Amino acid sequence: MNQNKSMVGITMGDAAGVGPEIILKSLASTEIYELSRPFVIGDTRILERAKSYVNSHLTVQTITEDELENLNFTHGTVYCLDLNLVPEDLPVGQVSPIAGHAAFEYLSKAIDLANKGKIDAICTGPLNKEALHKGGHKYPGHTEILAELTGTDEFSMMLSAPNLKVIHVTTHVGIIDAVKMINPERVYRVIKLADETLKKSGIESPKIAVCGINPHAGENGLFGYGEEEEKVIPGVQRAQKEGVNVVGPLPADTLFFRTVRGDFDIVVAMYHDQGHGPVKVLGLDAGVNITIGLPIIRTSVDHGTAFDIAGKGIADEKSMTEALRQAVELAPKRP
Repeated sequence: MNQNKSMVGITMGDAAGVGPEIILKSLASTEIYELSRPFVIGDTRILERAKSYVNSHLTVQTITEDELENLNFTHGTVYCLDLNLVPEDLPVGQVSPIAGHAAFEYLSKAIDLANKGKIDAICTGPLNKEALHKGGHKYPGHTEILAELTGTDEFSMMLSAPNLKVIHVTTHVGIIDAVKMINPERVYRVIKLADETLKKSGIESPKIAVCGINPHAGENGLFGYGEEEEKVIPGVQRAQKEGVNVVGPLPADTLFFRTVRGDFDIVVAMYHDQGHGPVKVLGLDAGVNITIGLPIIRTSVDHGTAFDIAGKGIADEKSMTEALRQAVELAPKRP
């Protein structure tokens, strides 16, 4: 047993979706156990049921919170902190208030464990927003629950794929609104979030590059109406004065290529599609959604509950596997 390996709590997500299946598939890999000490926060009976979907021969073992530090975390065994919230005969592939409430409780328990220092990172399975709401929890999704339960006001979405990490200044708003929302303070804060997150993961001086808003980053006023000079450059300069290793704004059409090549550790994108597009091109199954700015590390699959294929055993586990890898990579290193 290696006590230096990161302890990762995996929330099962919506029990009626593909979460249980992709968790079992991911934990069939010896690599995950070589990298970390993983366990599931969910319902043992649902994991046992999901074994038949994916033809799994893994052993599911129920554990308690007090046992965590003393487990061997042996490959071949899936350890489950059983909250016993969902009936074994829960319909698969359907919206369920019971499953929605349970998904909230799994995440709440994970946050509690992280706040108490018992786990180093949380990796979340997909939840269904309709089920979450019907279960009595009126949140848009995981991020807002995490922010509220950790008392976090300043956070951002980071997408991670092999050789590329992207953090966003704005996300789920229209392009016109996004440009209005960009300002030096927000640009500065997102740069700082990126710097702090990568430093915690072990990168001493992260190389950060900031995208421009306009083509060619405005090309000295040729394109746009001086948005880079007004909205972006002051935030970059403020971070530079504080010693952050950041450059920009740079043209987005070449910046992502340069980052994949290794010139930078992370890109600060100005709006949703500017950052999401390049990550998705690298592979939908390899993308990972990471909430940063929280006092705890949280990674997630970059897809939903996939009710249409739940219970069929065909859901692809690559995003879950990559989310587990990223959770370990970003988690504070144990002495």
